[in-house]
Amino acid sequence: MQEIKKYVEENKQRFLDELFELLRFPSVSADPSYRGDVLKAADFVAEKLKEAGADQVEVCPTAGYPIVYGEKILDPALPTILVYGHYDVQPADPLELWHTPPFEPTVRDGKIYARGSADDKGQFYMHVKAFELMMKTGTLACNVKFMIEGEEEVGSANLGAFVKDNLERLTADVVLISDTSMISMENPSIDTGLRGLAYLEVEVTGPNRDLHSGIYGGAVANPITILCQMIASLHDENNHITIPEFYTNVAELSQDEKDALNAAPFNLDDYKKDLDIAEEWGEKGYSTLERTGTRPTLEVNGIWGGYTGEGAKTVLPSKATAKISLRLVPKQSSDEITALFQNHIEKIAPATVKVKVTNLHGGEPVVTPTDSIAYRAAEKAIEDSFGKKPIPTRGGGGIPIVAMFESVLGIKSVLLGFGLNSDALHSPNEKYDIYNYYKGIETLPLFHKYFAELSK
Repeated sequence: MQEIKKYVEENKQRFLDELFELLRFPSVSADPSYRGDVLKAADFVAEKLKEAGADQVEVCPTAGYPIVYGEKILDPALPTILVYGHYDVQPADPLELWHTPPFEPTVRDGKIYARGSADDKGQFYMHVKAFELMMKTGTLACNVKFMIEGEEEVGSANLGAFVKDNLERLTADVVLISDTSMISMENPSIDTGLRGLAYLEVEVTGPNRDLHSGIYGGAVANPITILCQMIASLHDENNHITIPEFYTNVAELSQDEKDALNAAPFNLDDYKKDLDIAEEWGEKGYSTLERTGTRPTLEVNGIWGGYTGEGAKTVLPSKATAKISLRLVPKQSSDEITALFQNHIEKIAPATVKVKVTNLHGGEPVVTPTDSIAYRAAEKAIEDSFGKKPIPTRGGGGIPIVAMFESVLGIKSVLLGFGLNSDALHSPNEKYDIYNYYKGIETLPLFHKYFAELSK
């Protein structure tokens, strides 16, 4: 551990400078206008993998953005770790809510403020630097493969094809992912499950053109009003989702499982204070930790229609649109839930409007084992680095490709994240603590060490 700390201390400013360079690329995969910057970010990652000591480094083309691959095979007889991460980021909008420019990393109070700082550039780049550390100090104990993609934030549409086309190249014993959060640095944790996702767009169309709201108002259905009524009906008075058969495959936790989940440190008053809300909201009969980790949800991610510019324009709009995400739990299928949602929305739509549902992307829920070699290696690494055992938790978000890795590659993943739920992921003023960044670089070599030892 002292050798690790010494190397990090000697190179900490360079490690930070390199991360800042990566964060300056506005690699927004959702917006085609940023295509050049996404490609530059991929080239940067490839170059840094080469400098760290990786072989066979390649920027692999796909039908979308490229996947950066690199490897270091010490001995085919040794266990192999496949590191996954993504170099693309969410859009920075709304820009006016950022305190500093989203693609000019700024340090305030020991935190790096920039889009992608925690999700996922800061986290996957820890692996690149940890790999460099192990190569320079001669302590690499496993074979390592890197697969860093550029489309995670838009559903990883081309990753599945790449994996299927490269089964031999991607052969490994475990997938190691840092794209999740811990409870806190004082209470380290490991996510043992992630929710799945069905992400859809609902378009409601009324008249064939925008209308004067004085001349036609009261005689023609307003698509915004209808859409809002439809969305409001998707939850009942107990905030239970009303789509028929939605809960058919949702298993209730046992009391022992509930007790274990709720034993994690959590202060509801602090939670509300951090978010500046008077009360929490959610499905009746469940705690906040149960709602965010083990229960399915339906949320409106965006809604628009009519005139939204400056000043007034009295218009009855022709169309209204909403983006809706459904978070799924084990045994729910994104395809099945998408079909249920579409059938229900079409059924409840009044004859005054037409409805179109578009499936944008989805992914399956996953639970990772806590009795595996990989989990025990992660547990030991965190215990060495933090001085206490990590708490197993369930993550509320999702990484859709984790289930795909298991079904296609036949290997499990370990979710060794160093972010915090307070990092404002996908929001203005996203941040990542510098302490967490360095702590990750210190901890990851220990995972490699223990994974090799426990695999013997």
